[in-house]
Amino acid sequence: MKERIKKWKRMFIPDEQMQRVKPWFEADGDLTYRLDYDTLDSSSIIVDLGGYKGQWASDIFARYQSSVFVFEPVYSYFNFIINRFKKNSKITIKQFALGDKNSSAEIFLNADGSSIIRKLGQAETIQFKKFDEMMLELGIEKIDLLKINIEGGEYELLDYLLEIGWAKKITNIQVQFHDFFPNAEVRMKKIQDGLKESHSLTYQYKFVWENWKLNS
Repeated sequence: MKERIKKWKRMFIPDEQMQRVKPWFEADGDLTYRLDYDTLDSSSIIVDLGGYKGQWASDIFARYQSSVFVFEPVYSYFNFIINRFKKNSKITIKQFALGDKNSSAEIFLNADGSSIIRKLGQAETIQFKKFDEMMLELGIEKIDLLKINIEGGEYELLDYLLEIGWAKKITNIQVQFHDFFPNAEVRMKKIQDGLKESHSLTYQYKFVWENWKLNS
């Protein structure tokens, strides 16, 4: 845990954010909360939005052998994941971001913090696909676990999933909300209020990670 705290400090993380993330590291959240799902098995469908280099996809697959669909729009990271899982037929990688419309945008490359909101780093054009259209194309009618780490894009995506009713087809929504998004606190609360109509919060570390489970 101490090594991860040091790493975050080297990244010039503000003190407020450091205080938020410290309890998460103390709980070893990346290896506990983010991987512990008692309903997952080899028949489950997992969708990973913001695959980066595929570590979470690798960890979750190792535990459950589920079918994993990874979406990573950045060319270099997409290629890295393709090579990483090229012999694993249960992990599918797509070079798209998912959102509320089909479009393109500039993303600014900053390792696992690459974002279309924060303009830090070199720009690259990426492609967005509508979430529901992509699920239809893939033949996915429900998702057992949706992981969302898309550096500010989570607000528009979750608003859309709630609007079209797709959120109710997702058993677990694991999301990292980002505080640099305009009106982040207000937008986050609005989404959380929407999720409460169909899901219950199973854990929450504010602006770090939280999970919402579909009510049975």
